[in-house]
Amino acid sequence: MAANSPNPNPNPSTDDRKYPPPPSPAIKPVAKADGKDFLTHLEIYLAKRDGVDKLLKISRYATKVLLASSIVADHHPLLPRLKSFEASVGVSRKAFRLGKFVQDINALRGIDFASRSSSYLFLCAIAYGGEGLYYFVEQLVWLGKAGLIDKRRLPKLQLMSAWCEFVGYFGSVSLKVLELRKIGEIESSSSSSSEEDVKKLREKKKMKRLSVVQDFADALMALADIREGIAPPPAVISSAGLLSAVISTHKNWVSC
Repeated sequence: MAANSPNPNPNPSTDDRKYPPPPSPAIKPVAKADGKDFLTHLEIYLAKRDGVDKLLKISRYATKVLLASSIVADHHPLLPRLKSFEASVGVSRKAFRLGKFVQDINALRGIDFASRSSSYLFLCAIAYGGEGLYYFVEQLVWLGKAGLIDKRRLPKLQLMSAWCEFVGYFGSVSLKVLELRKIGEIESSSSSSSEEDVKKLREKKKMKRLSVVQDFADALMALADIREGIAPPPAVISSAGLLSAVISTHKNWVSC
């Protein structure tokens, strides 16, 4: 009788009495609104050059803050290790930004010269040209620190790099201030916009303001390199670098 009874599952390979389905996990990864969980987001972030570069920047300037503070005394056994780590991370960042000047060349190529004013084009030339030259010279500085270029040339190369960086940030801040004014004009004239559009506009405005703060912090460090000896205290410079690193890390994280 039992042999003639119908089999509810004719495929013995899927008989759940022999092959029970695996238990569902008790804890599921928390997904973001865009469908990416934290580890997936982190993987995307670390796959980008800027993502790793900014984490290295945080590591370097956090170490600089420690070195500039009274936490690590002059004769503390960790002092030489922290100095070696900071210097090594600094060289690593220069190597990691190899060829990054190309993005500034492409940014200049992508400008619509016909529809832009001469003052705007001038600021773009300062911003992208200064930054592009900075990244290019930084490659030579890296080659000098790595030993391929005579190290006697390093002081001149580093000074040239600092000047290019400072000029680039001057143009970058000017452009972002203009963009903030434009966003303000759009806000004041978009009373009939949807709540979602207003939210996006405010988020864009917040990120642009953070970018301005970051550029000011980086410009302060570049100015300290130019005016060596009469620069602000090391603790101020290190804190500015750490602030810039945190802001840029946040921006890159949000953009992933």
